[in-house]
Amino acid sequence: MSAETFTAIDEKLSNLDPSTTTNTESVLPTTIDNEPLPFWLVNVPRDQWPASCPEFLKEQSDKNIGILATPDEEYQWIGWERVKELVQTNEIGKFQRLPSDLRRYLEYMFHLKQKYGSIMDFVVSERLHWNQEGGLQPRGEPFEFDDDLKILFNDWPYGLEKGIVHLVIWTKFELEEDPATGLLTESMWKKIEDYVERVFRSHIPADQVVWFKNWKSLKSIHAIEHFHVMLNHPDPEFIKEITNGDVPLVEKVTQGRAL
Repeated sequence: MSAETFTAIDEKLSNLDPSTTTNTESVLPTTIDNEPLPFWLVNVPRDQWPASCPEFLKEQSDKNIGILATPDEEYQWIGWERVKELVQTNEIGKFQRLPSDLRRYLEYMFHLKQKYGSIMDFVVSERLHWNQEGGLQPRGEPFEFDDDLKILFNDWPYGLEKGIVHLVIWTKFELEEDPATGLLTESMWKKIEDYVERVFRSHIPADQVVWFKNWKSLKSIHAIEHFHVMLNHPDPEFIKEITNGDVPLVEKVTQGRAL
């Protein structure tokens, strides 16, 4: 959209009767003359509107555009029963982020690629610190050595109800898949299940823990193996211990403490 079109939108908004504009609690407009805002203006304070679609939002998928065009207050938070259902039915593609979080995520990933060359390089050096001696070479077999994996918060979690914790287990070793199906091999599935049982379900009721591995088409970082664990209302001290006091990037970005 051109700067001229943006100016026309702004003039329309200035002339509107407040009663005809749909707002969020923070007075964010969502329509102009009963027409929806362009997706790249939704959930953005009017004084921060860009003159055109930002580079980091160009060429987005239809799914992302649909999410970004949704006002935050219309988002349906994902509860624990829904989490279990999506994992059990392998419909993990239906997990979504809060629209404003998705926008922050896309912007942050865009700048990371510019600064580090790739998201993988950033994760390896700044989050996992595996760019030092030993690198990404595992010491032993899967789950044999603790330093062949790392438990961190999901930096950009889905829009989960409060109390649901989303962790990512990063591994130096391969999580073997069946090339015919793209799913984990039976042997690897059992190894992950045993690990989750030992590390998480020994501290949290079994029905309050789920895990899954993203399909290749859903991965945002392809070169480093990882799987996801979600926990319902775990003990914060337990989470602090197993993540070594990790803080997700979304919190740092929101607080202005990150790139």
